Parts: sequence; C-alpha cells; structure tokens
Amino acid sequence: MSNKREFDFLDRHFELVAKRVKDSAGISLSENKKDLVYGRLARRLRKLNIDNFDAYFNYLDNSSSELVEFTNSITTNLTSFFRENHHFDFLANTAMPYLLQQRRAERRIRIWSAGCSTGEEPYSIAITLLESVPDIVNWDIKILATDIDTQVLDTAKEGIYRQDKATGLDEHRIRKWFLKSGDKQNENLIKAKNELKQLIVFKQLNLMGDWPMQGQFDILFCRNVVIYFDKDTQRVLFERFANILKQDAYMYVGHSESLYQVTERFSLLGKTIHRKAA
Repeated sequence: MSNKREFDFLDRHFELVAKRVKDSAGISLSENKKDLVYGRLARRLRKLNIDNFDAYFNYLDNSSSELVEFTNSITTNLTSFFRENHHFDFLANTAMPYLLQQRRAERRIRIWSAGCSTGEEPYSIAITLLESVPDIVNWDIKILATDIDTQVLDTAKEGIYRQDKATGLDEHRIRKWFLKSGDKQNENLIKAKNELKQLIVFKQLNLMGDWPMQGQFDILFCRNVVIYFDKDTQRVLFERFANILKQDAYMYVGHSESLYQVTERFSLLGKTIHRKAA
C-alpha cells in the first residue's frame, strides 16, 4: 500500500505553517505535529479545489476569511464537562464562598474562561455557580468565554451536545440543566437551558492579540491552552493575566501545565490552582 500523500507537503510548507501560527496565535508546532497539520490543511485544499500548498499559501495571504479557517483548522479542541473535577469542587467550596464574602458590597463577580473550546468548561462553571450560590439572582455574576476558533464558539453558543459524548455530566445534572430533544431523530441531543446561557458571554479572542475587556476578573480558567506555547510566550501571557486579575483572584491551569520558571506573580494553592500573589 502506498503512503504517498495527495498533496506534496515539504518541510518548507510546514515551516511556513509553524511560523504563521506562532506569529498570529502564539502556538508552537513541533516537528511531530507535521502529519496532523497536513491532515487538517489537506481538507482545506480539497474544499477550495486548490491542488498544491504553494497555491494555498498564496490564497491565504490574500483572504482574511481563509485566515480564520486556517486558524480554526490548526487549533486543537479537546474538552469535556467538569474536566478536572477538583477545580469545580474548589470553585464551589472555597473560591466562591470567599468571593461572596469579599464582594458583598458591590455584589459583582467576573470569571473568564480563556480557551473555552466548544463550551463545556463555561457551562460547567455556570452549573457550579447555580448550585453553590443560593441568592445568585441578587448578584451581578458573569462568565466571559473566549476562544480563537470561531467554529467551536458557534457550537458553544448553541449549547447543543450529544448526550453520549457529554462525559462528566451525570443523569441528575442533565435533567436539571439541559433540555432533551423530543424529536426521535435527535433524541441523543441535549441543549443547555437558558439559566446557564444567561450567565455566559461568548466572544472570539486571540490571546496573543488585544484584549478589549474593561475591568478586572476575580477568577480565570486557562486550562490546557498554554501547553501549545513556548516559555517566552507563556511569560508574556501570564504577565498579562496577572495584570487583568484582581489582587485576590484565583487562576486554574491544566493538569500538565506549570508556572515554574514562567512567572512569580501567582502562588500555588495546590492541584494546579493558583492565587495572584500579593
């Protein structure tokens, strides 16, 4: 059986992709990602009826809409409801009780889910808030959920998921916070209720670009995002994170991510949960 590729994908093509992704999104692509990159971009060539990568890069240079599709193709989106469940336990039992006490005068709390992918993380945060803040209707609490990928954001905004893929959600939470389709054809689909959606604002955002947000955040979830960035990019990003977080804010990172030799502006509380250092 031949392993010949449909399109020639030379080292210089991969280097062009890697440079563009690094410059635009801060993502570092190692050589072992070459096959993955080829597979994802080959789909774009087929869709556009372009027969070689040189022609594709020329097209990319002259199409802002294709730049969005290119970025969407390269970024990796793997998530689930209540992923790293201890983070949500800490949110419910420690972070929120503290913030509810500290913010009782202004009754305003802001949470940022950076790199929210298809929305499972912000919806998990919203469920946690609704289950742990008894008088939430008397508070101004909002979750900003951002991602660079416009396609996954469309899924997140819809809040529609296949129940058999909704790992992390038990039957009780599905019944309480989601609507099941009455349509026989779509009986495996569940949709987030408006109570969840009303807490979340979804926006496209490149973490390496400008941040238009006004004001500071009380909690930041940025999990399994910076593993794609090199150390220098991480240093810049965590400096910006520290600047946009309130002095006593909490920050969650992914289980394989560390701030060691990246920043000293956060204190580790344990299990990849951090606090902005005084």
